[in-house]
Amino acid sequence: MNAREYLSQAYRLDQRINSDLEEVGRLRMMASAIGSPALNERVQTSPNGDAPFVRSIEKIMLMENQIDREVDLYVDLKDQIRDVIAAVENTDEQMVLRYRYIHNDTWEKIGEILKADARTVRRWHDDALKHVKIPDDPIIIRKMLEK
Repeated sequence: MNAREYLSQAYRLDQRINSDLEEVGRLRMMASAIGSPALNERVQTSPNGDAPFVRSIEKIMLMENQIDREVDLYVDLKDQIRDVIAAVENTDEQMVLRYRYIHNDTWEKIGEILKADARTVRRWHDDALKHVKIPDDPIIIRKMLEK
């Protein structure tokens, strides 16, 4: 894993968490919706005593537990990334990395903040990636989410 891949993990994990939160929101809407009565005759061999919304609530609870694990991983990863960025000696390079990988800002916004043109920002970024030292035991979200 190179420096760019390592640093980009937080953005991808953030996207995944947001996607999961949207899914939980949809499940909550479905669980709270009033079902229409079944007008056709239904033969059921084994009665299910659970209300129809119970399965949705169980899915919501499983999703929320997954989101909790992802958020914990996200916080740990961000802390580790902050430490990695802080170890870069050049302040301009450090700031580009912070705005890009901690704040998820665009190149244009980073340029505005740092009062530099796009070419300079990208040069600082490329130089900074060369100075990034990935930890000996880096958090790798792909491996952590498989557990």
